[in-house]
Amino acid sequence: MLVPPRVARKGRGAVSNMQGRYEVNGRERFDDGWSDADSESAVDSTGESAAFKTVVTDEFAKTILSRNTSPDIPFSVSLNPYRGCEHGCIYCFARPTHSYLGLSPGLDFESRLFAKVNASELLRRELAKPGYVPEHIAIGVNTDAYQPCERERQITRQVVEVLSECRHPLGLITKSSLIERDIDLLAPMAANNLACAAVTLTTLDAQISRTLEPRAAAPMRRLRTIRTLTDAGIPVSVSVAPIIPFVTEPEIERILEAARDAGAVGAHYTVLRLPHEVNPLFQEWLQAHFPDRAQRVMNRIREMRGGKDYDADFSQRMHGDGVWADLIRQRFEKAVERLGFKSLRGRFGRLDRSQFRRPVVVPATTRRGSVQGAGQLDLF
Repeated sequence: MLVPPRVARKGRGAVSNMQGRYEVNGRERFDDGWSDADSESAVDSTGESAAFKTVVTDEFAKTILSRNTSPDIPFSVSLNPYRGCEHGCIYCFARPTHSYLGLSPGLDFESRLFAKVNASELLRRELAKPGYVPEHIAIGVNTDAYQPCERERQITRQVVEVLSECRHPLGLITKSSLIERDIDLLAPMAANNLACAAVTLTTLDAQISRTLEPRAAAPMRRLRTIRTLTDAGIPVSVSVAPIIPFVTEPEIERILEAARDAGAVGAHYTVLRLPHEVNPLFQEWLQAHFPDRAQRVMNRIREMRGGKDYDADFSQRMHGDGVWADLIRQRFEKAVERLGFKSLRGRFGRLDRSQFRRPVVVPATTRRGSVQGAGQLDLF
């Protein structure tokens, strides 16, 4: 029996829940006529898909700071309060990390989330180590630190509170207006050259945004967030990412102009990356939402990747290679120069590390990582 084509789910980015690359047993979709065609698409009273309702599980992490030596990334230390992301951006390069958990990088990634409830305690202990050397910490790189569940969990806010107390430089990247909640912490830090932010703006088209990044803030709302942060004295750059040929690529100049008008002082971009399971998931999304141009989009992506769907080489994974990638680069750089962004790029690397002071109180922890009580005061 023929398998019906994949259909998009309202409020979700992935079209399927394809298995991760580490699963031992393979699964193949097949309609034997006995299954309920509406079983996965049924919704509850809130409109949530019954099969993929968002579930957030507490996680007691062992470590909280991630370090990298990638030459194409402007930071070497990052912190992610959550695993998985409810924003559901189909292009998210973090989707394959759910495979390590035995879960799908598809719908599981955006519906089965993990909250690192001991993040602030782990960070406090890390900063208190005698040999710790302060480096700029990027927050929310792998998954958005201000995704919907942060409203109740407030893990990101707790982390920012620790960094504020210790006068530790930080950079935030998000596509959520929830960052405005923490202006009371971020504005004083920014005044002391300790904080900056980046807002990702993929498209100005609300209809494309609803399918591309279904539970993220609408494009116009993100522009308001840029203005709000800027008015509070927090330097904001715009991340035009990812640039998808024939989908978001025609908007490059308009996005930059809108961000500049909203108060952004810097800009950078990346072209679409398709590592591991992101590749088939993105192609399913293309077929579901842009079947008329799906092949054309993939052909252009391959042209920028040396004939492959993706090339992870550090020298070109962010911006691609070839004629088309060079045209995108030229368009972006000319627009940035015309709009006055050029001299203000690289703000993250100019944050001040000299003001750092170790935390006064360092919490003790149980074996699970939960707080047991305040540790000895640290005079230094």
